[in-house]
Amino acid sequence: MITTTVTGKNQITIPAKLAKRLDIQPGTRIVWSVSEDGALIAQPLPHRGVLARRAAGMGREWLPENADPVGDLIRERAGEDEAEGLA
Repeated sequence: MITTTVTGKNQITIPAKLAKRLDIQPGTRIVWSVSEDGALIAQPLPHRGVLARRAAGMGREWLPENADPVGDLIRERAGEDEAEGLA
């Protein structure tokens, strides 16, 4: 068990062993909650890069073969710009 002390500003220091084990770095966001039995739960959120990698390619299995949704969107926006005299 590791013990920490809350400062006068309600801050704590995350012990180095835990920070390393959980890959907690400056800027890591942590979700705090309390369990039904009163235990404090701190859960680090994944870094933005990790979330982006998880999201990359999601939904591709529902696209038709050789679909290019990004290219389609770019072409659509370019057509709209041209129709509005912005291109």
